[in-house]
Amino acid sequence: MNILEGIRVLDFTQYLSGPTVTRLMAEMGAEIIKVEPAPGGDPSRLLPLVVDGRSGYFVQQNRGKQSLCMDLRKPEAVAIARELAAKADVVVENFGPGVMEKRGLAYDDLKRLNPGLVMASISAYGRNSLLSHKTGYDWVAQAFAGVMHMTGNADGPPLPAGISLADVSSGVHAFSAIGYALFHRSRTGQGQWLDISMVDSVFHMLEIPIQAASLGKGAYVPMRSGPHHPLVSPFGIFKVPGGHIVILALQSQWEGLCDAMQRPDLKRDPRFETGTLRAQNQRELTPVIEAWLAGFKDQDSALELLERHRVPSAPVLSPADAIDHPYFRDRGTVRTIVDPVLGQFSIPGFPLRFSAQPDLPDLTAPLLGQHNAAVLSGVLGYSEARIGALAQAGILASADR
Repeated sequence: MNILEGIRVLDFTQYLSGPTVTRLMAEMGAEIIKVEPAPGGDPSRLLPLVVDGRSGYFVQQNRGKQSLCMDLRKPEAVAIARELAAKADVVVENFGPGVMEKRGLAYDDLKRLNPGLVMASISAYGRNSLLSHKTGYDWVAQAFAGVMHMTGNADGPPLPAGISLADVSSGVHAFSAIGYALFHRSRTGQGQWLDISMVDSVFHMLEIPIQAASLGKGAYVPMRSGPHHPLVSPFGIFKVPGGHIVILALQSQWEGLCDAMQRPDLKRDPRFETGTLRAQNQRELTPVIEAWLAGFKDQDSALELLERHRVPSAPVLSPADAIDHPYFRDRGTVRTIVDPVLGQFSIPGFPLRFSAQPDLPDLTAPLLGQHNAAVLSGVLGYSEARIGALAQAGILASADR
């Protein structure tokens, strides 16, 4: 039995932050009813890469979900959504400010129908905040949370992370919050509302800048530092023949690095005796390490020697490099899937490992409105004639992609 088997989720999400939540829940066996707005559905169905009218982006984020496509501008569609919410365990949404409230689908509306309902709302700034009225996407959250300020070279402009960090992080935070809310419900019978902010989720990742700036009384000013950590050395990205590697040597690994370099003199060098001194003198230390690395024939031989001396290190891989790397394949971190339109291709795998659920379900992303009839008949008991009438009236929609 899968861990979330028997849990029904009503999914009003689109693009990435919200679909991340229900993507993870689908892998754990939850029933996901994805409510898509007619006529086009989740806008991510149009995001690249699109092949033969089918988006790989949408497929990756929505495998294992049922698609119910309705025109939520019509009262009949909203009434159906409310009926489904009354029979759901979880509702997830990431619409802009006021959208769910305007439709009568906010938590205060739905909890009257279903007191045990757990509902998660994901937004840029949170629903209960001074900035709740503002819309925002991933880069907005990265900028406001200070992540961009901490990314890039010290003498260059702030830069975004090269991935949708705020979207995925807020989705994972919502996923974990839902699990604990369901646990709370199992003990009390009470549902609750979860207010998840993209800004909060990435701000939570600032492991040093906030506490160090506060404790330092102005001595430490948070600032991007490029390829090397400003407070620890060696801790950064180093050039090697054929590429780049990361080396991280704290005090317990410093001697191992000196031994690997066959430089016992560095252990006694007064500039490098402590972690603080090495950080202060990293402009002198970094060229010494890179000059040593330049003598290797390739990065693999350098990494092999560092591993023998127990110095934490790794190659800087591109995502394309990872697709066929033995680690990612053996671990299932890269998974090959088969889509009825796109055929066979690779996506990131499920990141969690449960001994009670060692096998993952075989999932497929839905066509638009593919499950209109199945959801309305199976969950709400609608007749075939009633479903046909809803489709005829334009309340339901569907497409072959």
